[in-house]
Amino acid sequence: MASILYIGGTGTISAACVRRSVALGHYVTVLNRGTARRTLPEEVRVVQADVRDSSAVRDAVNGREFDVVADFLAFTPDHVESDLELFEGRIGHYVFISSASAYEKPPRRLPVTESTPLRNPFWQYSRDKIACEDVLVAAHRERGLPATIVRPSHTYDERLLPTLGGWTDIARMRAGMPVIVHGDGTSQWTITHSDDFAVAFTGLLANPAAIGEAFTITGSHAPTWNQIYGWLAQAAGVGEPDLVHVASDTIAAFAPDLGPTLIGDKAHSMVFDTSKVTALVPDFRTTITFDEGARRIIAYYDAHPGEQRIDEGRDAVFDRIAAHARSAG
Repeated sequence: MASILYIGGTGTISAACVRRSVALGHYVTVLNRGTARRTLPEEVRVVQADVRDSSAVRDAVNGREFDVVADFLAFTPDHVESDLELFEGRIGHYVFISSASAYEKPPRRLPVTESTPLRNPFWQYSRDKIACEDVLVAAHRERGLPATIVRPSHTYDERLLPTLGGWTDIARMRAGMPVIVHGDGTSQWTITHSDDFAVAFTGLLANPAAIGEAFTITGSHAPTWNQIYGWLAQAAGVGEPDLVHVASDTIAAFAPDLGPTLIGDKAHSMVFDTSKVTALVPDFRTTITFDEGARRIIAYYDAHPGEQRIDEGRDAVFDRIAAHARSAG
């Protein structure tokens, strides 16, 4: 069994990977600030430190060596370089979580594969992930760093709503108010439950065949946005939601903070070829489709009313967008 250090470990994706690693019998340590909402299995060893404070991390790990370090909190090249200063030469495998949003936008061909060019002029987050990958590719080529790059797309669990407004959208549906959907709602969007993602991810850890490689980890489930909103409405007990379809550019004009994630990702049909990862992890497949995922999400929020937070600013913007769309139409 492997000794694995998760940097993060309590997020949407990483928490599922920690649970899967424990279930497989690995020795798991999680390093974070100890402020996350998701609980960890009792078998996990927890060390607390601010991951942006290299000396604090060094003290927290106290010279320990790990078979695998998986960093879910590295977003810029300096984050990766800090990891390498701390761990290079003391680990058997470094796994960086990049993003499928790094693939070129708009995609020239579908399905997207690992050989699809990395280029996203619309979203700084994606460009930073590409720059992180560049650091790791150079370190592998020049020094033999045992690194693997993983590119997830939209991965969720019961706490993460995939829509533009999150719970605000569900509240609007239940109140009979218009809900904004980008485009005409017919573009396909690959959406993956974190429990499915974890099967592929943990199958790559300490796997010699994964060294020096990049892998897309998504499921095969690619519904349309109309289906995604429709399944959420059904789960929320809404017979026919009032969906207002609006061009992504128009939404971005009203809500500039949504522009990069729309124009740089969600506005395009995104379907992926995952044959590369399934060749190494044949157990990986989609077991939870979003009709079921939507039921789990609504059940969770209905059981936790304190988390049913409505963003009043976003709510008001949606009203303005809907009014504009209907007056223009």
